[in-house]
Amino acid sequence: MATKTLGTSATNSLTALLATASPAAADFATVSQSIKNDLTNGPQGLGAAIIGGGWIQPGLLVIPNRGILQVLPGDYVGVDSQGWPILVSANSIANAAWTHS
Repeated sequence: MATKTLGTSATNSLTALLATASPAAADFATVSQSIKNDLTNGPQGLGAAIIGGGWIQPGLLVIPNRGILQVLPGDYVGVDSQGWPILVSANSIANAAWTHS
């Protein structure tokens, strides 16, 4: 097995939000409601939005069919065009080759 590279084909192609103690409700809802189920098991079916959203305050990100991650202040939560959530740590945002607005 060999490692691979991973990136996006477009700059800033994710809808994202900086995790803060009290994000704007509309922005939080936009990201949370964009997270979708990628598998057909479950009542919602393939590509359906997660009922109640996939990013739960305060700081829990539901990865559909995989588990829950803790989101810390300064982290970024992004969603790709297919509704898949991506968590990037504050340290990685500050010290790696990420771009954001």
